[in-house]
Amino acid sequence: MARRVAWTGAALIDLETAASYIAEDSARYAAAFVREARDAARSLARLAESGRVVPEFKDPSVRELFVRNFRLIYRVSEDTVHIIGFIHGARDLQRLREREGKQSLE
Repeated sequence: MARRVAWTGAALIDLETAASYIAEDSARYAAAFVREARDAARSLARLAESGRVVPEFKDPSVRELFVRNFRLIYRVSEDTVHIIGFIHGARDLQRLREREGKQSLE
């Protein structure tokens, strides 16, 4: 079953922020990076369970794919995959957790 893939506004800002940083050195590389991230997200329409469960969330509906050094974090529901974050792998997930309405990493 194919699901709809939807980026949250916050996740799009995460992607734009990463692309802007990369574009400071190479606009071409930044554009390729954005294409790769969007392709990875589109693949989730049919392969939503392909990503690993995010260890910090301990919730089987919250998964991630790696796009280079970034974590594409998404929540799977019956008919939709919501991209909820796109963060550098070295970054703490607390801000994303708070954005999702949780107060701690448990």
